[in-house]
Amino acid sequence: MEKKVLTEDEINNIKSLKEQFKKLTEVIGETEVQIMNLEFRKEQLKVNFQQIQQEEATLAKGLEDKYGEGTISLESGEFLPNK
Repeated sequence: MEKKVLTEDEINNIKSLKEQFKKLTEVIGETEVQIMNLEFRKEQLKVNFQQIQQEEATLAKGLEDKYGEGTISLESGEFLPNK
């Protein structure tokens, strides 16, 4: 069996493709870590959002118990009861 040797260009092309693959793999890994971090942050924001909604509901219930049903002008602080 005759020994065959690749040309320098062929070897360089293979090396170049391997290097491109390595870099792309690293970028994909970094991107996945960023996605994981964003998903974690999103879950934290959802929890914060739910807490704020709960606080709002508690505050609204307390104000309704104290003043009855109506609306509040945030500019003047005036309570306007429902008719």
